[in-house]
Amino acid sequence: MEASPILFFDSGVGGLSVVAPTQALMPAALIVYVADSAGFPYGTRSEAEIAARVPALLGRLVERFAPRLVVIACNTASTIALPAVRAALDVPVVGTVPAIKPAAQASRSRVIGVLGTEATVRQSYVDDLAQRFAGDCTVLRHGSAELVQLAEATLAGRPADPARYRAVLAGLFDQPGGDRIDVIVNACTHFPLVEAELAAAAPPGMRFVDGGPGISRRIAFLTQGQDWPAGAPRHRAVFTRLGDAERALVPALARYGIDTLEAL
Repeated sequence: MEASPILFFDSGVGGLSVVAPTQALMPAALIVYVADSAGFPYGTRSEAEIAARVPALLGRLVERFAPRLVVIACNTASTIALPAVRAALDVPVVGTVPAIKPAAQASRSRVIGVLGTEATVRQSYVDDLAQRFAGDCTVLRHGSAELVQLAEATLAGRPADPARYRAVLAGLFDQPGGDRIDVIVNACTHFPLVEAELAAAAPPGMRFVDGGPGISRRIAFLTQGQDWPAGAPRHRAVFTRLGDAERALVPALARYGIDTLEAL
């Protein structure tokens, strides 16, 4: 059991924003990070595609790596496929959902923005979260496929023109009531990776929240008391398609202690 990893799964490298707070809480944890690069990006795919692809792929991954816990570090995959994945696997599964509750708790203007992929922001799951935890707030949403690409490029060492971030945020601020937003939910795990760029493009004092810290606490709770291998953990990254674009991420992955890349 002590050699069993935690398996983090995303369509790309966005899940690293969940890996980081998990490593801060659990430095001895062994991690296998899986990016479905062959299916990237999920945010522009149909619900039917994601609902079929994610459980099947995670079934193969669990068989191969025998993890003690699976983390779907992707809001889009979680909001669409989480129940099916939990039904299919015999290991604990932690999902990722938009951090609307902490955003509502932090907002003074009672207007919050939800910035995610197109697939995530249109889900009824988001409607339910807004009704349950932000019933007295105006919740404005904007889906951006471009921001996912910007995050991937930034991690690969190709920063973008700040104007592109301003254009993405305009999708929230230009809506009726958007000028009153004081908290933005980064409802895609890619987006915290470029939070500094988003903050620089937003009005002064804008607050950004995401689910990473809460997910890491849940992971720590579910694995408390479990043993880990002695010594520094050797993490690996697995890609469903391993090409030049994925190899360009080697320096960024190394910052998370991930020094081995392989193809599924």
